[in-house]
Amino acid sequence: MADTIEEAVTRALDEAPPRNFRETVDLAVNLRDLDLNDPSNRVDESVVLPAGTGQETQIVVFATGETALRAEEVADDVLSPDQLEDLGDDDDAAKDLADETDFFVAEASMMQDIGRYLGTVLGPRGKMPTPLQPDDDVVETVNRMKNTVQLRSRDRRTFHTRVGAQDMSAEDIADNIDVIVRRLEAALEKGPLNIDSIYVKTTMGPSVEVEA
Repeated sequence: MADTIEEAVTRALDEAPPRNFRETVDLAVNLRDLDLNDPSNRVDESVVLPAGTGQETQIVVFATGETALRAEEVADDVLSPDQLEDLGDDDDAAKDLADETDFFVAEASMMQDIGRYLGTVLGPRGKMPTPLQPDDDVVETVNRMKNTVQLRSRDRRTFHTRVGAQDMSAEDIADNIDVIVRRLEAALEKGPLNIDSIYVKTTMGPSVEVEA
């Protein structure tokens, strides 16, 4: 018998053995009755967590001028068109940046060049930048993305996403999971019927089944 979301989170936190580091809390989702070889059936959603991720989120912005200056206040790094071109010539540096960064944001005017220089690195990783339109506030966009997680199944029936950290309250983590489950149900062709099971666990702790 699966637990309600908050009961499951409480059990996962209580049963996790003590560790000398701050563990994340992760959700494992098992899908069913979907042909994931068909890309249109795959899950690929960005979800803003109401209680935040409880973790540092690495965000890099591609921008120029005033937008670049403002982005420096909130982003982990801000890259210019020249730096973008340099990355295009250095495959290893581009891959390292892609692997270390959770989200990219870019002025819409730079998207074409990003596709040309970094498309083969960012595309397969599902990390093409979120385009920033001229009237978008880069500070607001980056701050929102700090509380965002990706739900991405690719062609696998089981996928994982971060839903919080061990020192967050069970109630806050449960709120985050509730938002994710609702988004999943809305995105899947048959809604809840396409969800086989959901488990919550800390990084090193036991899995506890959640009542979807």
